[in-house]
Amino acid sequence: MSKNPYLFTSESVSEGHPDKIADQLSDRILDKFIHLNPDTRAGIETLVTSNLVLLAGETSLKNFREKVDIEDLVRNCIREIGYEDENFHWEKVEILDKIHGQSADIARGVVESENKTQGAGDQGIMFGYATDETDSYMPASLYYANQILSQISSERKAGNLKELGPDAKSQVTLLYENGYPVSISKILVSNQHNVSVNNIHVREILEKVILSTLPKEWLKSDSEIIINPTGRFVIGGPDGDAGLTGRKIIVDTYGGAAPHGGGAFSGKDPSKVDRSAAYIARYIAKNIVHAKISRKCQIQISYAIGLSYPLSLYIKLDDDAKVDTKKLSNAIMKIVDLSPKGIIDHLALKKPIYTKTSCYGHFGRAPSEDGSFSWEKLDLAEKLLSELS
Repeated sequence: MSKNPYLFTSESVSEGHPDKIADQLSDRILDKFIHLNPDTRAGIETLVTSNLVLLAGETSLKNFREKVDIEDLVRNCIREIGYEDENFHWEKVEILDKIHGQSADIARGVVESENKTQGAGDQGIMFGYATDETDSYMPASLYYANQILSQISSERKAGNLKELGPDAKSQVTLLYENGYPVSISKILVSNQHNVSVNNIHVREILEKVILSTLPKEWLKSDSEIIINPTGRFVIGGPDGDAGLTGRKIIVDTYGGAAPHGGGAFSGKDPSKVDRSAAYIARYIAKNIVHAKISRKCQIQISYAIGLSYPLSLYIKLDDDAKVDTKKLSNAIMKIVDLSPKGIIDHLALKKPIYTKTSCYGHFGRAPSEDGSFSWEKLDLAEKLLSELS
């Protein structure tokens, strides 16, 4: 842990950001497929641009177009986000559906049989991270960047911020001392707005929301709030910039405070360890910190396509942690099955729970009764402590 003061920044984007529209569409289609068949395998990719949605990817679900009205699903999603712009409107948008069946070569490695356990859907490395600097065990800079945009979205959808459009981005820069945040350096928010309002008015209405989400004790005389630095943000969403599934992986994870293995999450069923192993890695790291084994924890797990168990498990703890990482690693391997099937079963991932993850982060969210965010549970901490003792 660094003892020297430093500034650290994380960003977030709203559900109206083009890349996040793509993530939501991919996960909505995935959820619908899993609802019809929990064993469905899928990798759904989406591109959005001016009045165009292009869907691609693959699924194991047979005759899926006879079972799912994909066009209706896409239009409803765009309408709920709030797009009724001339060049991106939920009613007018053209939808090109190029989703196809899954490759038999991939299925060979993933499908469980009488003589073979389920293998990983791809090779790769996945990371999990947790820190005790917030109650959610998330980096504070990302936590508040997400909170700001989530609150703006709630106010907009409630009709209280009619001047604003769905597309928005935030950045939170915090001053850290001895490895922990002590004050706010800068807050940056860019939010799409109607052509009839100027930036002074946009600043007035956004400042109230921003200040309501931040710890008051972190606000200092030199803390700076920056709103729409170009002075105008009328053209937004896919008309302003094309969007793609999986292009906001740092927003989705830890805001740059920890590595990301490279694979995106949205649109992928849990047989793909890009998603499921990243979830179990977060689950393990969070429980290690919750158990006070370490104040910060980073997990890395690696897999090979078709193989059932990880090639490696790496644990990085806070410098002040007293536990031996080899002993901790052995304890984890003993009480958590890190095979794809073991992860899916432990976290109950064969459920239509993924649309919720596609905005404002996959981590640091409260577990729900429907099974979503099961990887945020704290039910492993006591087992870890018992095993280590």
